[in-house]
Amino acid sequence: MEKQTTIKNNIKISGRGLHTGQVVNVQLLPSAADTGVVFRRTDIEGVPEIPALVSYVGDTSRGTTLCKNGVRIATIEHLLSALVGLNVDNLIVELDGEEIPILDGSPRYWVEEIKKVGIAELDKERKYITLKENITYTDAQNGIEIIGIPADDFKVTTYINYKTKVLGEQTARYSETDDYETELSKCRTFVFLHEIEFLQKANLIKGGDVDNALIFVNKELSEDDLNRLATLFNKDIAKLDVHEGILNNVQKHFDNEPARHKLLDFIGDLSLIGGRIKGHFFTSCPGHKSNVEFAKLIKNHVDMSTNPKVPVYDPNQTPVYDINAIKGLLPHRYPFLMIDKIIEVGDDYIVGIKNVTGNEAYFQGHFPEQPVMPGVLQVEAMAQTGGILVLKDVPDPENYSTYFAKIDNVKFKRPVVPGDTLVIKLRVTAPLRRTFVEMDGEVYVGNTLVSSASMMAQVIKNKNN
Repeated sequence: MEKQTTIKNNIKISGRGLHTGQVVNVQLLPSAADTGVVFRRTDIEGVPEIPALVSYVGDTSRGTTLCKNGVRIATIEHLLSALVGLNVDNLIVELDGEEIPILDGSPRYWVEEIKKVGIAELDKERKYITLKENITYTDAQNGIEIIGIPADDFKVTTYINYKTKVLGEQTARYSETDDYETELSKCRTFVFLHEIEFLQKANLIKGGDVDNALIFVNKELSEDDLNRLATLFNKDIAKLDVHEGILNNVQKHFDNEPARHKLLDFIGDLSLIGGRIKGHFFTSCPGHKSNVEFAKLIKNHVDMSTNPKVPVYDPNQTPVYDINAIKGLLPHRYPFLMIDKIIEVGDDYIVGIKNVTGNEAYFQGHFPEQPVMPGVLQVEAMAQTGGILVLKDVPDPENYSTYFAKIDNVKFKRPVVPGDTLVIKLRVTAPLRRTFVEMDGEVYVGNTLVSSASMMAQVIKNKNN
């Protein structure tokens, strides 16, 4: 069993922010188990905190930025990537400015300082997030695709192709058994020369320098170009040079250093799901926006699979009430009997199943070319399931019927189509008083909520009894 970790002692690092250009002092502090990574702005009254969670990401333009109540923490991805690479789970990050320093454009210095102070094991077990199914994010317009598949370990493969001769196609791979310091930590951020002026006009890269990024040049530079760059980077023009397509003769650590940097960015951004993850991930031309959107998909997948309110349907399970028992409780018959079986009954809740087939009578006239189950019939399925919940404790249920007096807050999340299996959950929110009861209903297909409603029903004795 793996234990959670933190660092053994405080770490202090200062540097300029890539985009703000401001000098920021950062202090990394050990923290207790289950803290996660939390950022603190010491330059703001009250020392506001922002947890490193995807729900707080407010900006992904040229970096990943956390935002909460007007407070920003920018360019967090390299530090987060280093923490994952060194297996650090819990940390407080204090800074007296808006942006984490860019340093040399890589996580290298974070890794070196953390290794100097050492990593401490805590007394709680590390919890891993696992994928239950394949998760895919696609941005066809920008040629981006990210796929995560279930696995017992953590691996990432990254492919990039920006259709430029100077960079070309590149692939990088990383596994949890690899040495992060050796394989990834020195890999610097990169940019194309033609992007520099655009970023400058956007009031960004104020702290950018030829020494903290690989700047790829895909054209011949005139003397005017060199003069402009010398002014931008505050460098002597004589020190600017292009070697193998890279400005300033900076030597690459690896031939595929840009792909490796994209991979380490992905690792840092993915950590915003709030924990370590097991899975194999394949990324094609990823960026911070796509990384964060993919992390949101993972977070939603995890929330839905672990949320106890989402009922689980096992078709091998013996039902509590089969169709014949349901007919003994409800007066409805084909084509208006909307429940096939009841799989779970509690003191104040019930779970029913409706198998939607292409033979349903309503599909003959309701969008017959693109069959969609009418929303009102989903509400009816909730009502019938709720009716069984109300009548299950009545001594002679065959002599009573439930009539719905009010339905509120009806919401439809996505279409229901032939082949879907509806898992319908009703929960009592106000128990039977006199003849009235209140319930909340939810309809799921798998882990996806497709509709919901709040209901009030009245239990009335049949007139012929």
